[in-house]
Amino acid sequence: MNEIANPALAADPETGHVSKQDDAFRRRLTRRYRAEKRFKMAGLAAVVFSLVVLAFLLGTMLINGIGGFKRVEVTVPIDLSRAALTAPPADLTRARAIQNLEYQGVREIVQSAVVGALPPAAAAQVDGDAWRTIAEEIIDDPSLIGERQDFGLPATPDLAAGYSGEGSAEMRALAAEMRANGTISKNWDLGFLTRSDATNPQQVGIWSALKGTILTIIVTLALAFPIGVLAALYLEEYAPKNRWTDIIEVSINNLAAVPSIIFGLLGLAVFLGLFPHLRSAPVIGGLTLAIMTMPVIVISGRNAIKAVPPSIRDGALAIGASPVQVVFHHVLPLALPGILTGTIIGMARAVGETAPLLMIGMRAFIAAPPQGFTSPATVLPVQIFLWSDEVDRGFIERTSAAIVVLLLFLLAMNGFAIYLRNKFEKKW
Repeated sequence: MNEIANPALAADPETGHVSKQDDAFRRRLTRRYRAEKRFKMAGLAAVVFSLVVLAFLLGTMLINGIGGFKRVEVTVPIDLSRAALTAPPADLTRARAIQNLEYQGVREIVQSAVVGALPPAAAAQVDGDAWRTIAEEIIDDPSLIGERQDFGLPATPDLAAGYSGEGSAEMRALAAEMRANGTISKNWDLGFLTRSDATNPQQVGIWSALKGTILTIIVTLALAFPIGVLAALYLEEYAPKNRWTDIIEVSINNLAAVPSIIFGLLGLAVFLGLFPHLRSAPVIGGLTLAIMTMPVIVISGRNAIKAVPPSIRDGALAIGASPVQVVFHHVLPLALPGILTGTIIGMARAVGETAPLLMIGMRAFIAAPPQGFTSPATVLPVQIFLWSDEVDRGFIERTSAAIVVLLLFLLAMNGFAIYLRNKFEKKW
């Protein structure tokens, strides 16, 4: 239809023939249409391929991670009504409340119930720290003290492996026998989200690593965002155009491409050199990641500020606004969505970093959640790295579950940042 509507392709009204020049033009036009169609198909194929890879990645992580949110438990009836237990005082911390119940004899009560309810071989495969599970349930619900009911106690790693069809033949046979008796099952383990690291895959949790990640990211964002934005404003709005500013621009662009482990070496040499007693603390991790993230925020901030039309500045100056008012009342609000986009990219990179944090010692075994920015802590990527290196196969599912939590944390953080970006977005 385009060929017919084009006068250049119409036949000579006298002879009825199309000239060679018009015929060549028609062939070139046809080739361009075909090339455009192929380009559209290639773009669509790239999008579909990306979606398939993303779906495969998320699906694999979810399928493998679901098992990590469960643990093998042995069902044991425990009578708490005969024990002289009292609920711990409400003003105690959770750790002190568990210790209070231990002094009252919860450990002995649970061990006695396990020995009395299970055969010796099965009783030996109940985790030695299973009493902590009962203590935590009593803290959450003190009314359990006067009741008798069945509790799910964590099994040992050997029995858990046997339940999954792995491990020794003896454990597989014992797990099959207990499954037939209904005394063993694999149940959802919500405590995985509230416990800290442990040497037993049946007792591990990610709360300590998750809290350490949150504290580290708070320090990173509190330092990198304001400094990066102010640096971008100065370089774009106030800095003179000379050799020194050219050197600064080149340096910032180079810093954005430096491998992350170099920033870890910088944090090890500078920050730990100045504050050696804060090794593996979130404040040191946040300082290291802030230096790594800042160049990305500066570059994206400068591009966003540069994209604001000069007419906005001229109009503000024309009605009597000072240069500072022009920048902070007009330019910065209009550039903020673009700045937030760069911040999202930088913070997402910081959340997933492992190498620089390993260099500053955030790979320690942390059995309790950090109490503040100066307490020893680890982060989710490092926790995943440590668990993936464990010999016990029970950590494999826990590692996948931790990856799922990290992805959800990233999605939540990025979703909130995108919401803020869209909220502050203005059109002109």
